[in-house]
Amino acid sequence: MTLRWEQLTVDAADPVALGRWWTEALGWVVVDDDTEEYEIRPAPDRLPGLLFIRVPEAKSVKNRLHIDLRPDDRDAEVARLLALGARRADVGQGEQTWVVLADPEGNEFCVLSGRAAD
Repeated sequence: MTLRWEQLTVDAADPVALGRWWTEALGWVVVDDDTEEYEIRPAPDRLPGLLFIRVPEAKSVKNRLHIDLRPDDRDAEVARLLALGARRADVGQGEQTWVVLADPEGNEFCVLSGRAAD
């Protein structure tokens, strides 16, 4: 049996707006711009993708699953994401080498420190 990771599904009040935000944040491409199910990928033929689906209920607690992003320059990337509309989030992490942010609908994600050269 072979499994292939297709996508991560994200509940959203506005799949299009949230999908567009993540498209800009990640520099990915839109592969399905349906108003109920909006999908983005690193490239049209690359997986995994992010699928934003409309749900009626609002986010109410900390996500149990989140995305970790590793940029070359953590502080510059945090500044860029904040300028796009992310906000700082406190999930009880204390002082760490990563920064916790939330997207416009409150989904937490981490921006890690740059990876040391191998």
